[in-house]
Amino acid sequence: MSTDEQLLPGARANMAPRQAMTGGFTRQQQRRHVLLLLPAGLFFIAFFLLPMVRLFLIGGSGQTGWSAYLAIVTDAGYFDSLVATLGVALATTLATLIISAITGVFLQRHKFPGRGLLTAGLTFPLAFPGVVIGFMVIMLAGRLGLIGAITQAVIGEKVVFAYSLTGLFMGYVYFSLPRTILTVMSTAEKLDPRLEEAARSLGAGPWRVIRDVILPGLKPALISAGAICFATAVGAFGTAFTLATRINVLPMVIYTEFTLSANISMAAALSFVLGAITWIALALARSAAGSTVAAAG
Repeated sequence: MSTDEQLLPGARANMAPRQAMTGGFTRQQQRRHVLLLLPAGLFFIAFFLLPMVRLFLIGGSGQTGWSAYLAIVTDAGYFDSLVATLGVALATTLATLIISAITGVFLQRHKFPGRGLLTAGLTFPLAFPGVVIGFMVIMLAGRLGLIGAITQAVIGEKVVFAYSLTGLFMGYVYFSLPRTILTVMSTAEKLDPRLEEAARSLGAGPWRVIRDVILPGLKPALISAGAICFATAVGAFGTAFTLATRINVLPMVIYTEFTLSANISMAAALSFVLGAITWIALALARSAAGSTVAAAG
């Protein structure tokens, strides 16, 4: 018997596991992975995929048919509400990231008495729903608010902006800051101070260090937090509902179409478009920041 023939049974035995492997995993491992992913898959189908398909079909079942999905850009009222929604969301995201980047890095790198209390105070809005934050904006900048009383005493005229996009912007920033600050603080903790020292030793000034060392290190966290902030501001309803005297943002338009006008198909179409815009923004942020944007699909 030749050497090859003697090795043949062993070779066949070794080939059996290899034939059972696909993509680096054995069949047993693949079955285990399928079982582990099954609950998440069922949850995704039951609570996301099927409702979104149903919503999409309802949006095209009205009198205008599938053209309802174009109404958001062809109808002036819907388009203005979309522009206002995206505008206040972008402004909220930009302001929140600037404040959070400065505050988060400072709190992470400086130890002082009361630091823990200050951090807890900045994260306190996490406990408030949107309606409560709306009432707080009214008490601050409403007709009987603190800002109005101060401006009445100083300039003789009461300044009221709680019931406008400015008041909504204030409420959204207040609501978004805690999440962003915590994300920045956790990322700033991992920044290597030796890189900043090396940059300074090479002659880089403070702004150059911030631009070339600190901001690149914070970039994934800022993109991640900014995406969540933008998505929250686009779809938030409670604060807008509380301040809705002169606010025409898309969540309020959807609510009006559904409850007051009984235009269910248009409400469904607008809801689907709003959800698609938010999902696209999160997906783009995930592509830019890698796996740090957990909310993107």
